[in-house]
Amino acid sequence: MIVASARLPDVPRLVARKGYFVVHAPRQTGKTTALQVLAQELTAGGRYAALRFSCEVGRAARDDYGAATRDILDQIRADAEDMLPADLRPPPWPEASEGTQLGLALRAWAHVCPRPLVLFFDEIDALGGQTLISVLSQLRSGYGSRPANFPASVALCGLRDVRDYKAAAGGDPSRLGSSSPFNIKVKSLRLGDFTTDEVRELYGQHTQDTGQEFTPEAVERAFELTAGQPWLVNALGLEIVDEMAVPSHIPITVDHVEEAKERLIRARATHLDSLAERLKEPRVRRVLEPLLAGTVTVLEPFSDDVLYVRDVGLVTQTSPIRVANPIYREVVARVLTDGLLDYTPSAPPPRAFVPPDRAQGPPRGRCRPGP
Repeated sequence: MIVASARLPDVPRLVARKGYFVVHAPRQTGKTTALQVLAQELTAGGRYAALRFSCEVGRAARDDYGAATRDILDQIRADAEDMLPADLRPPPWPEASEGTQLGLALRAWAHVCPRPLVLFFDEIDALGGQTLISVLSQLRSGYGSRPANFPASVALCGLRDVRDYKAAAGGDPSRLGSSSPFNIKVKSLRLGDFTTDEVRELYGQHTQDTGQEFTPEAVERAFELTAGQPWLVNALGLEIVDEMAVPSHIPITVDHVEEAKERLIRARATHLDSLAERLKEPRVRRVLEPLLAGTVTVLEPFSDDVLYVRDVGLVTQTSPIRVANPIYREVVARVLTDGLLDYTPSAPPPRAFVPPDRAQGPPRGRCRPGP
C-alpha cells in the first residue's frame, strides 16, 4: 500500500478549513481505498467524525430522487454502524419531503454529533439527472449552516470533476456548467498515478514480505509500460507472482514483466475490458482515432471531448496529447482495429524471388534442371 495521505496531501488542510471539495480520478486508481483510510485517520485523530460511503446504491433509482435518497441514507447508516463509534453515529432520520430528505437528515446528524462531520460521497457520478441535481442542491442549501447544523466538510468523489457531471433529465446530455448546484467547492483534487519511486516502494514491499526481488530494470520497465497507472502496476505484479508463479527465489526480470504485459492484454483483464467498452463512446473515438492514425490537425486542449478522455485516464494530462501509457496504446489499437481483417482482401501469396526488372512471371536466374 502507498500511504493515503501522501496521495491526497491536501485533504486534511481542506477539512480543517471546513471546505467542500471534489476528488476525482480514473477508475481503479485507488480512490476508495485512499478515502477510506483518510476517513479512519480523521476519526481516529479525535477531532472529527469522518465517513466514506458509496452513492452507487442510488444508481438504479435514476430520476426517482426520493427513492435514491432513501437508498443513500440507508447506506450511510450501515457504513456508520461499521466504521464509527456509537456516540458518533447518526440519529433516526427525520420525516421529510423527498426533495429535502438528505439535507434534513445531515442537519439532524450534525446537530447531535459531538464532533464536526466530514463526509466523503464516493461514486457520486453514479447518480444522474434529477437525482444528482437534488443531492447537489441540498448540499449547497445546507452549506451555510456548517459546522454546527450541517457537515463541516464534504468531498464529492468520482470519475470526473464536478464541472462535467451530466444532467440527463429529459435525455438532455448537456453539462451542468458553471451554474452547478455545487459551485460552493473550493478545490478539485485529482488522484494521480504512481511515481517511479512509488512503484519501487510498492514492489519493494513484496520483496520485504517474500524475499523475492524485482531487478531495477524490471521496476523501470513496469513503470514505462504503465506510466504508473495503479491498477496496471498491481496487475503486472499479480500476474507475475500468482499467475505465472515465478518461484520466490528467482528475481523478477524485464522478461517476466514483458510476458505479464502480453498475458494481461490477451486475457483482456477486467480493467482492460472496461477500457475497451469505453472506446465505443463517440466522444472517445473522436479523440483517439485521429490520434492513433496520425491525422490529427487540431485538438482544442479544453474541448469537452479532450477533457473527458483526460478525466477517465485514457490520455496524458499534459500536452502533447497522447495515449496514457504503452499498455493502453496497444489495447486501444487492437480494439479499434478489431474485425478489420475480416473485411481486408487477402494479399496474393508471396513469391520466393522477383528481380527488380521483372515484376510478373516466373523467377529468372535459376539453372534449368538437367535431363
